[in-house]
Amino acid sequence: MQVTVHAAKTNLSKLIQAALAGEEVVIAKGKRPVVRIVPVVQREFQLGILSGEVTGPGPDFFAPLDDADLAMWEGRE
Repeated sequence: MQVTVHAAKTNLSKLIQAALAGEEVVIAKGKRPVVRIVPVVQREFQLGILSGEVTGPGPDFFAPLDDADLAMWEGRE
């Protein structure tokens, strides 16, 4: 479907619905096509994308530091 800029202003909601339904929508200045309305690809958010790929024991952030690490953090070394 090709429409003029004026018709696109008047019928923008309908043109968006047509593009979402898979129809090609082209806006023209006069008879010259200048832009195309296309839907934006929607990607689903995926939680745990690296699940099973990151392995091994991680640091225990709640365990007390040993004396050497504690001295380094406190600037004594």
